[in-house]
Amino acid sequence: MKLIKKILSYPLSVLFYISFGLTLVIFHPIQWLGLTIGGAKGHRTTINLMNLGLLRCLHTLGGTFSFSNTYKLPKDRSLIIVSNHQSMFDIALISWFLRKHKPKFISKIELGKGIPSVSFNLRNGGHALIDRKNPKQSIPALSEFGKFISDNKFSAVIFPEGTRSRDGKPKEFAPTGLKILLKKAPDSLVVPVTVNNGWKLLKHGNFPLGIGMHMTLEVKEPIEINELPTEELLDTIRERIISTIIT
Repeated sequence: MKLIKKILSYPLSVLFYISFGLTLVIFHPIQWLGLTIGGAKGHRTTINLMNLGLLRCLHTLGGTFSFSNTYKLPKDRSLIIVSNHQSMFDIALISWFLRKHKPKFISKIELGKGIPSVSFNLRNGGHALIDRKNPKQSIPALSEFGKFISDNKFSAVIFPEGTRSRDGKPKEFAPTGLKILLKKAPDSLVVPVTVNNGWKLLKHGNFPLGIGMHMTLEVKEPIEINELPTEELLDTIRERIISTIIT
């Protein structure tokens, strides 16, 4: 069975890359039209549709995805969504399933140029582009981002691990960015979330891709910022995220 899956993964990976690339290329002008004609709301609508389209590309690999949430998240206040990080599809999962909360992402500055649809969205969708090697740029950018999501009742999404886990095992959290958001958006509700199985997409590298994976997004119990001292709050967030990670 493993040999059959490995053989199938080659043509299916080609099909995936074609469908994934076409989705990004097609939605680039659609985003521009949405922003030009409909403003921020029109742009968000096109981004939501694009993320659904990107998730559907997983079907070419025999992949599926699901969402689990037993908590009622408020729509009239900002959220700080904290997640583990396993693949590029973590972003699409959060963007689509939590779209009603207008999620905005923190991204490395290099992604702000050269990628169809992605770069346009990062530059025009209210996201934060930071230079990880330059604290003089990144810290003020994160501070401004925290205030921005607080003022507009948006949701900030942060991956404290920084880089993706290659085997699903949680990496150490870098707390600096999250601490800044907690300070600059003190009225926000912290929402830990756990993603699973995204790492299996690249378990063989960029080609061939893994097939037949089931990616999941699970919302954990939210936490009020003033509920715990900062260090205890950070530990609680991490514990809730990693408690249901499957490796």
